[in-house]
Amino acid sequence: MKILTFTGRTPSEALKKAKMEIGDEGMLIETKEIQKKALGREALYEIVIGIDEAMIASSKVAKPLSKQQSLKEETQDVLYDISHAARQISEINKVVEDPLKEYMEPSSESKNSSSVFVEPKELKEIKTEINKLTDKVKVIQNMFWEEKAPSLQKHIPPEFSEIYKLAMQSGMNPEHLDMLMQITLEHMPLKMRENSATVKRYFQTILRKMVPIRRESVPSVGAKKVMMLVGPTGVGKTTSIAKLAARYSFLMEKKYKVGLVVLDTYRIGAVEQLMQYARMMKLGIETVVDPPEFSHALESLKYCDYILIDTMGSSPYDKNKIEKIYECLHANTTEYSVDVVLVMPSSIKYEDLKVTYENFASLGIDTLMFTKLDETMGFGNIFSLAYETKKPISYFSVGQEVPEDLVTASSDFLVECLLHGFNRSKV
Repeated sequence: MKILTFTGRTPSEALKKAKMEIGDEGMLIETKEIQKKALGREALYEIVIGIDEAMIASSKVAKPLSKQQSLKEETQDVLYDISHAARQISEINKVVEDPLKEYMEPSSESKNSSSVFVEPKELKEIKTEINKLTDKVKVIQNMFWEEKAPSLQKHIPPEFSEIYKLAMQSGMNPEHLDMLMQITLEHMPLKMRENSATVKRYFQTILRKMVPIRRESVPSVGAKKVMMLVGPTGVGKTTSIAKLAARYSFLMEKKYKVGLVVLDTYRIGAVEQLMQYARMMKLGIETVVDPPEFSHALESLKYCDYILIDTMGSSPYDKNKIEKIYECLHANTTEYSVDVVLVMPSSIKYEDLKVTYENFASLGIDTLMFTKLDETMGFGNIFSLAYETKKPISYFSVGQEVPEDLVTASSDFLVECLLHGFNRSKV
């Protein structure tokens, strides 16, 4: 093997000279800075190339490449070397410094010298490759994905490790997450799998399409909308009733007439709280003690566009209280259809949400409402329950303020919370 040296103001320039001289047959052995950059003097780099002597003659008689072809092939080889370096990093499972550091910074012998700038024509392609390498390092940081990857029918590429980890940490049911991964792998174009950013965007699109949402609608002329909020104790049903009442009365394009019905006579405090809201907003309000009184209460509020019903909170396992709510619904002899909204806190795990839904399901749940979004960091449990039950989400409550902290449900909002966390500034 014959050893040749080439010099240039940058490593790329020296490599270019080598390409012009010996073509693609050489092997890069070493790159070093032989002259530091100083005032009035440019830096000088030297590369050492090894080449088989038998190849020298053929390379000399080969047709010289044009300047454009040479630059293009040079860039491709440089990018190949960089990608090869990234693979070597992956094999030893260590996060190291930028593999381009050798080309972008002075050697260890000249740490105090000025930085070297890459020529503008090469900068764009090198930046692209740096972005790819950054993504590969991010994959490495997710720790030995090949060993930790879930056992599915299809292998999940390392580029999916970040999004898989985010979704799993959000509290999403593992079976639902595996299903989403399968769908993503089956339908995502291969070109989009190059980095985790495009994987995340595609995953977000899949999630949005799979979240059932009930868009807010207003009563048609002459019709009424009756909504009953049910759910466990302490989830914020009474406060949510007040938020909805204020929204329908003052915040929509038309100011609707709103009436309230209280079934929660077990808690005197809840009745008084709703009475106070009713006085402040000048709303009609009726209380129901026994199921036969339910129809009479609805008839008393027939002048209203919206009738909102607050119910007693109960443990999901308290069958007696749930049965009493059912008796009120069954005793409804009016022409008004009642939409039953199950209110649950977003701060409990999926398994508990599912048990709560199953125990209240006998009431004929129409939509879901989730509260306390400002008190949790995981939202995958909400997705899993909505997906599992196929019940649409109608509203989110994001705090205690009336009526500001009420958000009409949208798949965009939920997916944003799921992948990036709740951000009050985006409400």
